[in-house]
Amino acid sequence: MRFYFLLALFSIGISSVHAQTPKSYSGADILQELKKLEVFGSVLYIAAHPDDENTRLLAYLANEKKYRTGYLSLTRGDGGQNLIGDDQGIDLGLIRTQELLAARRIDGAQQFFTRAYDFGFSKNPEEALRIWGHDKILADVVWVIRNFKPDVIITRFPTTGEGGHGHHTASAILAGEAFEAAADPTKFPEQLSKVSVWTTKRLLWNTFNFGTTNTQREDQFKLDVGVYNALLGKSYGEIAAESRSQHKSQGFGVPAQRGSALEYFSAIKGDKPIAELLEGIDPTFSRQGFSSAATQASYQQQVKNIITTYDPATPQNSLNKLTALYRELQAQGGPQSKLADLDKLIAACSGIFMEVTAQNQLNVIGDSMKLQLNFNNRSGVPVSSAAVNVFGQQFSFNGVQPNVSSTQTVSIYIPKDARVAQPYWLVNPFNGGYYDVPDQSMIGRPEIYPYNAEFDVTIDGLVHHFTRPVQYKYTDPVKGELYEPMQLVNPVFVNSSPSFILFSNNKKQQGTLHYTLQSNLPFNEKASLNMIYDHAKKNVFDSTISFARGEKKTFDVKVESGLFPNDSTSYIGAELTVPSFGAPQYNSLNKISYDHIPNLFYNYYDRARVVKMDLTVKGSLAGYIAGAGDKVPDALQQMGYKVVMLTEADINAANLKQFDVIITGVRAYNIHAWLSTAYPVLMDYVKNGGILLTQYNTNNSIGPVKAKISPYPFTISRNRVTDETAKVNFLLPKHPALNYPNKITAKDFDGWIQERSIYNAENVDPAYERILSMKDPGETDQDGSLIIANYGKGRFVYTGLVFFRELPAGVPGAYRLFANLIAR
Repeated sequence: MRFYFLLALFSIGISSVHAQTPKSYSGADILQELKKLEVFGSVLYIAAHPDDENTRLLAYLANEKKYRTGYLSLTRGDGGQNLIGDDQGIDLGLIRTQELLAARRIDGAQQFFTRAYDFGFSKNPEEALRIWGHDKILADVVWVIRNFKPDVIITRFPTTGEGGHGHHTASAILAGEAFEAAADPTKFPEQLSKVSVWTTKRLLWNTFNFGTTNTQREDQFKLDVGVYNALLGKSYGEIAAESRSQHKSQGFGVPAQRGSALEYFSAIKGDKPIAELLEGIDPTFSRQGFSSAATQASYQQQVKNIITTYDPATPQNSLNKLTALYRELQAQGGPQSKLADLDKLIAACSGIFMEVTAQNQLNVIGDSMKLQLNFNNRSGVPVSSAAVNVFGQQFSFNGVQPNVSSTQTVSIYIPKDARVAQPYWLVNPFNGGYYDVPDQSMIGRPEIYPYNAEFDVTIDGLVHHFTRPVQYKYTDPVKGELYEPMQLVNPVFVNSSPSFILFSNNKKQQGTLHYTLQSNLPFNEKASLNMIYDHAKKNVFDSTISFARGEKKTFDVKVESGLFPNDSTSYIGAELTVPSFGAPQYNSLNKISYDHIPNLFYNYYDRARVVKMDLTVKGSLAGYIAGAGDKVPDALQQMGYKVVMLTEADINAANLKQFDVIITGVRAYNIHAWLSTAYPVLMDYVKNGGILLTQYNTNNSIGPVKAKISPYPFTISRNRVTDETAKVNFLLPKHPALNYPNKITAKDFDGWIQERSIYNAENVDPAYERILSMKDPGETDQDGSLIIANYGKGRFVYTGLVFFRELPAGVPGAYRLFANLIAR
């Protein structure tokens, strides 16, 4: 039997199928969508990150003006901060992708991305375009434009820097260049075998009034986007608040707004609109995607008739007219976007419920999986037959009756050579500034859900094709019926811990790697587990071993420091060979789970990083007050500290006196109001000889400081140094922070990632000593990244240095400096 995945092969302009509770359409919802059939305008909004978009404008354009509306975010927000957990980098990008898709489901726009990686805050567009690869990302923007075919492009930011972030300015620069390039057949001609050139009418900048920066003027084109939509039962300010509040990892929950709200636009390229955003757009059949003027006229007349005769109480009565229109467009040649809209409307009007759900969320290659097939003709339309094709097998629903559920449970074997799914941008190794996506057709898509079922339903003599995702469905006693993505997995998960081992130079030390094997299939046969490092192998076992399904077994392997040279970084992985499984098993499965997004999965090679460095530690017991989420406690343990996580109940003098140091996690003072009452206890701890190190906090409307932090005053600025290679000046070269117990040199700032410091201190009390200064190119030195004050017998440290990034990344100099800051 041939096994294959049914991919959702949609146009780039159509959102991919993803796991979520199936959307239901009321009669009013259907009428809103029918009215969109009359409109052919399209607008593409371009910015740099998730949460940059103007959700109120998107909601207005998509629902009031009924334009095809898209948002192109150059990045997935991988380098942002995270207010809900410790996920960073690729993991955070996955989360923010889903938050954007949730926002688009609310405001009605479509979502696109380029391959650009969000590497963190950038102060100028030149840096962003150099790291991303200017031509590569420009090609992506051109590709999206040539696919989506917008009449108007709108940027969130200008090219002149008022957006305040290099990525923001770069997004505007690329939008302007792509506006021209998309219409030029000599630019990226390799794309033209799949798309054609496209000329956009005008490029506008959506000007703004942010804080002290007001770029709006009364002579600019204006739209009132605060109007009320009776069919949706909400104004666009209310819809926008729901949409924007999906950016939960960024703490962007906002209140609903009601009433008139003007948006302003400055013309960048093309003519300035006077009365309408899309005025002057060519209405001829060829630009709108019709094969002829006659087909265009017929389409317009039929749509008008469908809307006029539509009854919200009986949407199924419009089914025949919608089907006839679909067939005619398909035969005569019509716009693909309208065919997709009609397909969705036919499914909604039919009232038919169709789904395929898996009994288990994780299903194992080389095993069988149980699926439940469900079909219900809820509205009683004349269905004569129904069938579903899933994973290469066809199943029929016999004797379909009106409003009677037809359910089958089937078992399907998953061959050993089947491949597990992976987010498409993570299939190939990451290139630092961008994701490597060789398949041109995938570029721009937010995601591609890999497991789909194809339903063929004959209604009134005509066969209709509907695609539905194969999902995992279960019932939670509190939350009710829930849907999550279904995932195929490898026969074995190979996990190692810890993920990081630290050795000191010239010391005989021993670490322990714990290899945990989880067999997702039972087996009893000879198997071999090998530890792999520096292109060599060390056998852990080579013997007959037995596993029950789902059983986990852990094997401890001693790792000697003498295997690794001084001042080195190495990686240790493992692979398990089981003859009956075929290929060696070495991957683990990462699951990201939050209530507001679907479960996210990706496979990865779980390797331990081994860093050998010159490091001396003075201290053994650390208390840690967790903030918004970081992995510094794991680094402390590798340094040799016993780490105790502290909560509000633990903050008392008798308990704190045992600790060599107390460290507050990133943003701790932004999220814990109880630190206000803990302040006097913490200050007494310092006064009596303790060390209190506070990592960065923000001080703005999104993350205000909720408690007093320090014994002497300073303020938290938005200043940062984003160049991770910036020269670091030692202002007090004899200070203990730079000498005890490790001698810090310029070399200790080599190999830092993403940035040097964020949210540095300013307006600093004279009691503090400023240890370092640094700057980004073209700027003046900043000296607030590390301030230290003695207080009583102890000391207080505030630092904006990004230890929360550097320590998990195994940067040796960051460990050496951190060890000094917390040394007794």
